[in-house]
Amino acid sequence: MRTPALLIATAVLTAAALPAHAEGREARFDQPHEGWSSSVLRTGTPQRVGLDPAPLDAALAQIERYTAPDATGHPLFAGAVTLFAHDGVVVTHEPTGWAVRYGDAAGTELPEDQRVPMTRDTIFDLASISKLFTSIVVMRQHELGRFGLDDPVARHLPEFGVNGKESITVRQLLTHTSGLVAWLPLWSQYPDVPSRLKAVMDTRPSSPPGATYLYSDLNLITLGLLAEKWSGKPLDELVRDDITRPLGLVDTGYNPPAAKLDRIAATEYQAGRGIIRGSVHDENAWSLGGVAGHAGVFSTARDLAVLGQAILNGGAHAGARILREETVELMLTDFNQGFPGNSHGLGFELDQRWYMGALTSPRAAGHTGYTGTTLVLDPLSRSIAILLTNRVHPSRNWGSINPARRVAANGLAQALAVRPRHGDAWTPEVNGGTLTTRDLPRRGERQKLSFRAFVDLDPGDRVVVEATADGSAWREVGALTGYGDRRWRNVDIETESAARFRWRFVRGTGYGGRGVYVDAVRVSDHRGVALDAEREPEGLRPEGWRTADR
Repeated sequence: MRTPALLIATAVLTAAALPAHAEGREARFDQPHEGWSSSVLRTGTPQRVGLDPAPLDAALAQIERYTAPDATGHPLFAGAVTLFAHDGVVVTHEPTGWAVRYGDAAGTELPEDQRVPMTRDTIFDLASISKLFTSIVVMRQHELGRFGLDDPVARHLPEFGVNGKESITVRQLLTHTSGLVAWLPLWSQYPDVPSRLKAVMDTRPSSPPGATYLYSDLNLITLGLLAEKWSGKPLDELVRDDITRPLGLVDTGYNPPAAKLDRIAATEYQAGRGIIRGSVHDENAWSLGGVAGHAGVFSTARDLAVLGQAILNGGAHAGARILREETVELMLTDFNQGFPGNSHGLGFELDQRWYMGALTSPRAAGHTGYTGTTLVLDPLSRSIAILLTNRVHPSRNWGSINPARRVAANGLAQALAVRPRHGDAWTPEVNGGTLTTRDLPRRGERQKLSFRAFVDLDPGDRVVVEATADGSAWREVGALTGYGDRRWRNVDIETESAARFRWRFVRGTGYGGRGVYVDAVRVSDHRGVALDAEREPEGLRPEGWRTADR
């Protein structure tokens, strides 16, 4: 029996009705973690760590569909490897499609016996995810006292301090606020490595340092040179000694050996190079010998997950420490608050809904790569979403894979529970859907609507709370907006006496979030006395809303 006078959208979930995900400790989206994890990455099932496997399976099915030709006549990407991890457990590690599928720029498919299928241990060109490796070794040099974050770069690389770059700092390189242009055609306009590096040193900023956010490969090329200067080692050796060797990442590094060629995903067809496989796709990195601060690292999904877990652990994994906890905290701190929408730590991108999907929060960190790679780390749920594709195989012009990136992140987010206090809650399914109270007795001039809400919506999305006195004209009395805090909150709205209240979902133009949930609805009069206390409430009327028990 429900408590009288409460209009509660709930039902008691009995032990017999517990879903399969209740085998293990429930994974809660609405109970964010604080502090660092201490997990050693291992393999298990979604149920083992309390995840609902259905959203994970749905995401994998959609990613597989992306490998089939669509209305364009070609797939979104030839193949992919998807990895989901939660609480230190890899719950999904699935390949689909082909590592090598095409033989030329026109997209001529190879005979099936000449293709190479994706496998769990397929090695991918990470493209700009390489920037994280550079940032980590740079911050390791910071720990060793080799520089200060606000040091002018020219103090350490005097040749950099020309043409208006004298005041650019190391921090500005790491946060893409240096004002340097996005890139230069080094491979085509300069004859050799020395002239290409000199072109980077000589370039003129497009805006004053610190004035704008502009994502630039030149920032990371410069940081790679700085790391080499501070350490006295080439960048590839530095990455090996500071990251891959201590973490045991046996398939991660620059210029993979020929012995691993049969495990490497192909990328683009380029004139003079053919279908690229085993050497870096990025032309500038290729022209610099395959080792550069902005691109060049190859890796597998599993190796990348170990690195991600080390970050979630505060810089350590399985007894090996690559960074101090305070350094990782710095790397995950937003230094770009003056540039809304471009949140950035020291190397890590933060809070980017366009690829982090429903895992997004001010604490979410990650990076993407032009070849079709994605890493999302969610410290609040201690989760990792990795989608590695060869989306530029055979052409970079076949379209954006950002929808697939969000599908992966959303799948993991939806697998995490949002648990209302009373068993079930209401959540909207369609734009414009309403959840409406039954008719209420009119008692006094004022009323108070109280309920609990969980809100994780994209900016622009909202749930409008409305009231009506006669059932025909509705007026707005409040709204639910926001995302990121991932906690249930109590909502109290005082308003003129109304015959009914309703919640109406209004979809914006963004990418969406984990959703909104309404629970434990109560209407009282101006004295705080629940209305119609002598009768069992008839509940709420949903149109485009549904009940959800997690």
